[in-house]
Amino acid sequence: MATVTAGKHNLEDLVTGNDVVLVDFWASWCGPCRMFAPVFEEASEQNPDLVFAKVDTEAEQELAAAFGIMSIPTLMVFRQGIVLYAQPGALPAPSLDQLIAQVRALDMAEVRRQMAETPAHQSAGS
Repeated sequence: MATVTAGKHNLEDLVTGNDVVLVDFWASWCGPCRMFAPVFEEASEQNPDLVFAKVDTEAEQELAAAFGIMSIPTLMVFRQGIVLYAQPGALPAPSLDQLIAQVRALDMAEVRRQMAETPAHQSAGS
């Protein structure tokens, strides 16, 4: 599956209606975004069972703000509706491939168990 354009009209449906969704927050004026675009596109072609979505932060400013996007490109990875990865920066192809492999290998029952055991006020750095 090639990349799909996402926005406030369809992002929630993409995330909740698919097992794994990778979202690239980008803008046309962003040099690193343009460098990452072919890497993201190639990964989408190599992983047709996953959804690869692109959100243009210029056209979707409300959505970018809702997700706390402060720097682009930012890649977010959802599995079963849970954000597993959210980092700014353009990844090289081998790093993106490794991230996809790690997301595929996760035991989501274990992830949910750990989430249930972590108090909502506790942050990852505490």
